[in-house]
Amino acid sequence: MTPAYSVIIPACNEERWLPRTLEFLRRAMAEVPEPGEIIVCDNASSDRTAALAAAAGARVVSEAHRQISRARNRGAEAARGEFLIFLDADTLVEGALLRQALDHLRNKGCGGGARVAMDGDCPPRLLRGLRAWNRISAFLRVAAGCFVFCHRQAFEESGGFSESVYAGEEVWFSDRLKRWGRRRGLRFAILSDPPVRTSPRRLHRTWKMAGTLVLLVLFPFASRSRFLCGYWYAEQRD
Repeated sequence: MTPAYSVIIPACNEERWLPRTLEFLRRAMAEVPEPGEIIVCDNASSDRTAALAAAAGARVVSEAHRQISRARNRGAEAARGEFLIFLDADTLVEGALLRQALDHLRNKGCGGGARVAMDGDCPPRLLRGLRAWNRISAFLRVAAGCFVFCHRQAFEESGGFSESVYAGEEVWFSDRLKRWGRRRGLRFAILSDPPVRTSPRRLHRTWKMAGTLVLLVLFPFASRSRFLCGYWYAEQRD
């Protein structure tokens, strides 16, 4: 049976986080009447990421070049669904959110994202930053990279995720999807309830994250360097 939608998960050395993500995702998909598929793009892992994904019933594809946007694009190439949902390997999605995303795409929607919540304890200063991001995301209609969804046609005709950058690719992708949808009378939405829950593992290294963000704001061309965007590529074991 051809799946109606495809959930694409880029993953590099995610053996600690991926099993729980897949478990939650399976439960969410069981609440959706249409058939779906899970594709894990193994992005040059040196651990058991690919084996665990396959054991959990996901279809595994590979991308040797270590780049998040390439891994997402490679997964999309293998996808068979009309609707594409990009999920991070440490992010949990509920059935209600998955249904909302698919309903939006069926009803004059071109794509979107979701409000983000932390899966686990988080210091108050980081929660304030997350609340600020959620306000910016809703106002500017920019999807967080941990959960992005769109029509396959929109993905293909807008060029997918930019492979010229190593961070922030979801910002440019959101902008292209909005422009694609505007020409066709379709909406890009940030869904608010329930939120998508993601790991706070990277946020605990606040100073390093803040320094990287300042660098990218002041010098946007830095996003073209994996070295300068290394914060997003370093393994996080916290």
